[in-house]
Amino acid sequence: MRRRIRDTRLALTLAQAIFLFAAGALGGALNAVAGGGSFIAFPALLFTGVGPVAANATNTLALWVGVTASGGAYRKHLNISKRVMVPLIATSIVGGLVGAMLLIRTPAQTFLRVLPWLMLGATLLFAFGKHLTGRISAGISHESSNAAVAGASIFELLVAIYGGYFGGGIGIMNLAMLAAVGMTDMHAMNALKVVLGGVINGVATFTFIATGAIAWKQGIVMTLGALVGGYFAAHYAQRLPQSWIRVFVIVVGSAMTVYFFVRAYH
Repeated sequence: MRRRIRDTRLALTLAQAIFLFAAGALGGALNAVAGGGSFIAFPALLFTGVGPVAANATNTLALWVGVTASGGAYRKHLNISKRVMVPLIATSIVGGLVGAMLLIRTPAQTFLRVLPWLMLGATLLFAFGKHLTGRISAGISHESSNAAVAGASIFELLVAIYGGYFGGGIGIMNLAMLAAVGMTDMHAMNALKVVLGGVINGVATFTFIATGAIAWKQGIVMTLGALVGGYFAAHYAQRLPQSWIRVFVIVVGSAMTVYFFVRAYH
């Protein structure tokens, strides 16, 4: 606990502040377009001397604010019934809290060795989910069956636990979940991804604040960057063809998977 408290009180130089602002802006932009911003922001915090647990908590705070800011750009695409939305939000709250409490009680390094396998599975699921679920015509639309809603909620609970614990690539995992249950409209998927990710990271953020795990100086600078990157990228992304965004998601997911395999096993 003493080590964690020292991590949250590190000095911040001007060069580090500029670096963290840029990393936050890029991370916020990635999250607004495809997810994966944590794979920019989290290593940046580690590079400036913040410990793994504090870096993860601080990264969650910064990118949560950035993702929330980008949500307005997708609001016109969010046309999901309460019958579907309420179970997904409820499981996001529960899972986010469970994941955050697990992080506080376990070493982050343990999860870092499992993370590349989770990212590999999520990227493959997103890439091929449409083919695997081609016969699911309703998806999670207004006419979804109770079984489809239940299945999506269980999947979202697992994603939320993962997101509350680490959060790296949670956007891609949520997109993978939505693809697996039959959604095909990329902009609608991004809209729902922003809502669910905001709930998960919001619950985790308040948990980290309550336990004193956030490095506030670094967090404030990175949050400002994430706000700028998240807002502008969300608006620009809607001008791109959906096929381009889908390819970008797969490329980002593949790159993140390779990065964390190298980091964990070399």
